[in-house]
Amino acid sequence: MDQRTRLKIFAGVLGVVMLGLIAVGAPEVRDAVSSDGVDVVLSEPGEYQQPVDESSTTFKDFFPDVEIYDTAGQALMSRTLLGTPLVVNLWFANCPPCQREMPDFAAVDAATGDAVRFVGVNPVDSVDRMMTFAESVGVGYELYSDPYAGLTDALGTVAFPLTVFVDPEGNVLDRQGLLDLESLSERIDTLFGITVEIPS
Repeated sequence: MDQRTRLKIFAGVLGVVMLGLIAVGAPEVRDAVSSDGVDVVLSEPGEYQQPVDESSTTFKDFFPDVEIYDTAGQALMSRTLLGTPLVVNLWFANCPPCQREMPDFAAVDAATGDAVRFVGVNPVDSVDRMMTFAESVGVGYELYSDPYAGLTDALGTVAFPLTVFVDPEGNVLDRQGLLDLESLSERIDTLFGITVEIPS
């Protein structure tokens, strides 16, 4: 038997073995054969946000009542925040999209005054880190920690930032990812009927 014949036989046997492994479900072989090898392409490394898949979350249309903590470390229930139109922003300091939108949130909060209650909820940072960063970008609204991710999980959060718009009775009207000055103002106008006028 010459070398060429031996190679043909070997190739045939290898092909049969591979088909057998795929048929019985060897995952690493099946994935290698079926995958194109590309899961995600990042155009801006470090700023990818996982798409929100509503079917995989525990999100409800009513604002949950779970324990969060103020900056003094005192526990309170999240539903005590209700009573006026409420904008709840979930964020953390090392999140680039959070960093970009927070100055706009500070500006809209200042423009709406007591008409809209802005609240920042942070499930990641220490209180000192949370407060230092928020102050550096001009945030003056209420900040709370969520160290056990009670509110974060109850809202079905899969990406940061997440902003939830809640009416005074506790109905969640909308939820959004990254927002800028214009889109945040538009949502407040549409959902709450409150016109935002930012001083020039």
